[in-house]
Amino acid sequence: MIAIDKKSIECDVLVVGGGIGGLMAAIAAADGGAKVVVAEKANTKRSGSGATGNDHFQCYIPEIHGNDIAPIMKEMNECLTGGWLDQDMTHLFLMESFDRVKDWDRWGIPMRPHGTWEFNGHAKPGRPRIFLKYGGAPQKEVLTREALKRGVTIMNKVPISDVITNKEGVVIGAIGVSIAEDEPEMKIFRTKNVILTTGNTSRLYSPRTAGWMFNTANCPACTGGGRAAAYRAGAKLVNIEMPNTHAGPKYFARCGKATWIGVLRDLDGKPAGPFVTQPTKELGDVTADIWHGVFTYKNKAGQSVYMDCSGIAEEDLNYMRWGLTQEGDTSLLEAMENQGIDLRKHMVEFQQYEPILIGRGVQINQKAETDVPGLYAAGDEVGNFRADIAGACIFGHIAGRNAAARAATISSFENAEDSPQVEKKRELYSQLLDRKSGPSWKEATVAVQNVMNDYAGIEVRSEALFKTGLEYLGRLQESALGGLTASNSHELMRCQEALDLIEVGQLIMHAGDFRKETRGKHIRVDHPYTNPLLDNKFVTVRQVNSNPLAEWRDRT
Repeated sequence: MIAIDKKSIECDVLVVGGGIGGLMAAIAAADGGAKVVVAEKANTKRSGSGATGNDHFQCYIPEIHGNDIAPIMKEMNECLTGGWLDQDMTHLFLMESFDRVKDWDRWGIPMRPHGTWEFNGHAKPGRPRIFLKYGGAPQKEVLTREALKRGVTIMNKVPISDVITNKEGVVIGAIGVSIAEDEPEMKIFRTKNVILTTGNTSRLYSPRTAGWMFNTANCPACTGGGRAAAYRAGAKLVNIEMPNTHAGPKYFARCGKATWIGVLRDLDGKPAGPFVTQPTKELGDVTADIWHGVFTYKNKAGQSVYMDCSGIAEEDLNYMRWGLTQEGDTSLLEAMENQGIDLRKHMVEFQQYEPILIGRGVQINQKAETDVPGLYAAGDEVGNFRADIAGACIFGHIAGRNAAARAATISSFENAEDSPQVEKKRELYSQLLDRKSGPSWKEATVAVQNVMNDYAGIEVRSEALFKTGLEYLGRLQESALGGLTASNSHELMRCQEALDLIEVGQLIMHAGDFRKETRGKHIRVDHPYTNPLLDNKFVTVRQVNSNPLAEWRDRT
């Protein structure tokens, strides 16, 4: 049997994931007087999709944008992160964003690295610019330091698999496993609140470079664990049938397309979109933000799309290199230097990357609460709001302060270690570790990617495909539970990731089958039209009697 720590860990607030959202939640909860623990799968100084930096932060600064927030709301809804936002959440985000920007600037994250509030990139001509250019390279170390200064306990190498609820459906704890050593050890948490901040769903679909599973633009350790845990705990998921795709240099999967100062063109030099014809650092080229499938569309027409930075001034070239460094794209810069690529002479081919879920997942309200008392969520795994780094920052803070306030109303802890969930999880982990032979997590992960590519892809979807895909994922889940093997703590963690990916994949197919129309990248060949009666309608999925139930709800 897997070892289990007999001493439960008690805290007012347990933060699951130490990315931007998790650390901001921990800081806010600690400022609210709560005893806080952050359980992080990796290390908070270098974890999450903001691990190595970022250089754009959505926000509203009245002294720059004016006192009328309506135009900024409009830009939020029409930018690359828009489309699936509850409007009350968007308004709250914008109203709080400047306070958090000032916090970061005061703590040592350069939010005005060149002396002023500077809005460049991700912008349309003649419209307000809402992406603040900042120096995010040190952001994870700074936020880790700020959390520790407030007495937050950080437990690195401790992924959380499950949220524990009592008979009334209220959060009382969580199940984790320490992977710091070769031999894993289960950890049981007694807590009054859990905040899920586990990011997007990398590795749910195959990366664009076959055979290189971790060549993904976002954090490869974010595999939908928070969504799966929330669903099993009784929370609603929302908008998960609507996939996202990012774009960037072909075969070298990196975010940061708005950091490039150039124009997206075909091989003959014709711009791919109508927004810019010459490079401009103020705008970038917003074509890929608005027309997400431009690269795939052009490729099907026998064309490629390139980022053309030729002709830019030395000052702008240095500005772009600085931005790519802040974004964390130092390996890309190094590769271009090693290969003699001069961006003033050479175009760089771009492509659309594999689907992920970002801003599609756990449903929350304005307090960052889910439908389960004591369960909160923030960041990329939230399904009814998205603003990437900025969204994780602002709603992480909102989740933390509200969880702390709730904890102050609860006098004692419940015995989470007595939950039958604990023994069930211990039995599963023990079986995985005790098996002498069987398939590995890699085989299970590749299998779920193949099924998702073929039966819930971004080009063709249908009722028949969903039904077949659900049958295959069901068989895969049964085979994985009955046959997967893990020889050490690292492999055990990967097995849990594979199981989470299977479950999230199933929920995507249930929600996708329920939405019988074509909308965005949800392309139903059996329902090829976009139904105007479903405008501003979201699909939610929750667990009822151990089965998923999909329902409609209005966008607020």
